[in-house]
Amino acid sequence: MAERIGSILKHLSPGSGLSQITSKNPDDIVITLAIRTPLCKGKKGGFKDTTLEYMTYALLKEVKDRAGFDASLVEDICFGNVSDSKAAYKVRAAALSAGFPDTAGASSVNRFCSSGLKATADIAHAIMAGSIEVGVAIGAESMTIGGDSLDQPFDAEMTKHSEQARDAMMAMGWTSENVARDFGITREQVDAYAAESFRRAEAAQNAGWFADEIVPITTRVKGADGEAKEVTLTRDEGIRPGTTAEGLSKIRVAFPQWGPVTTGGNASQVTDGAAAVVLMKRSKAVRLGVPVLAKYVGSTVAGLPPRIMGIGPAVAIPKLLAQHNLSLADCDVVELNEAFGTMAVYCRDKLGLDWAKMNPRGGAIALGHPLGTTGTRQIVTGLSECRRQKKKILLTSMCIGTGMGMAGLFVNEQ
Repeated sequence: MAERIGSILKHLSPGSGLSQITSKNPDDIVITLAIRTPLCKGKKGGFKDTTLEYMTYALLKEVKDRAGFDASLVEDICFGNVSDSKAAYKVRAAALSAGFPDTAGASSVNRFCSSGLKATADIAHAIMAGSIEVGVAIGAESMTIGGDSLDQPFDAEMTKHSEQARDAMMAMGWTSENVARDFGITREQVDAYAAESFRRAEAAQNAGWFADEIVPITTRVKGADGEAKEVTLTRDEGIRPGTTAEGLSKIRVAFPQWGPVTTGGNASQVTDGAAAVVLMKRSKAVRLGVPVLAKYVGSTVAGLPPRIMGIGPAVAIPKLLAQHNLSLADCDVVELNEAFGTMAVYCRDKLGLDWAKMNPRGGAIALGHPLGTTGTRQIVTGLSECRRQKKKILLTSMCIGTGMGMAGLFVNEQ
């Protein structure tokens, strides 16, 4: 009870933006549904034989069936995806197959690892502007099929004018080692961080905390004999029970040509999966009689040198909080993408984040990081955790490959 009273007083305290962002108004942009697929091991997991379009279709069908209103009210669907050049085709066809009418538009967006959050922000801003009333943001990635590396170098005439333009071609593992070297982050620190991510994810899975965010997806998987068998996927596959820092310390370095810190055990996993949220104005949700899960407050993007792209949250988070007159102390749950353990350790320590609030169910090191999905997946997971803890303010953030950070702010209402 004392904790609950303290939380209420914090939200009413003068000089903070909490009272403003937690107020309820008819024009608020709200989330009425937030779900995701299980996250499966790329190239060898449950989605290894599943196309991007089928994964998208399967989740959109769940969205339609669980939304609580007629699908004809959905006016646009924005699809965050990184690696598929035909993503716009695929989301449109997937939406039609899932039962959304041809009156609903569809588009794809790519802002690297924050594509899912970018899709959410684009739908929210379209509703704010009056362009649409109801929309769906979805992020999906089949990393079994693709990744985010460049096929060829940039035009030499362009890159000769800017060292940072050349740095934007760096492989992500290279940038991870730059962060470790530039800021004195050790292998021991990163392995300890990664072990805790696995421990938290294992505890959350064992406790059933993912149950209200994951929807079962039925697909087909080929066995060693080449025969396809129908399976229903219900659990995240990347969690490694019993992982310890000592065990992680024995894993060989992934990028010895660039540095001695990053490994396959302390960086995000190659993963397939999808996540989605439904957005509309509060007044619309009231008229439709659908529950309001959360309020979208805002989001922002901030740039930084590409060679240390991983520390993007450390610049995006302060910018977003300043826009809303908030501090990190005001935030109850922080979902910060663990693209690499190096950047997660840096951002945690640089921002002075309370580690208990940061990724309480583990992050991308333990759960996986389907590139276009994670920005939406963090919203789904973070809101579920807020409901469990009966907490209010969710902050999400991720780094972006060419040297940016993006952050989003939400208020839980469940």
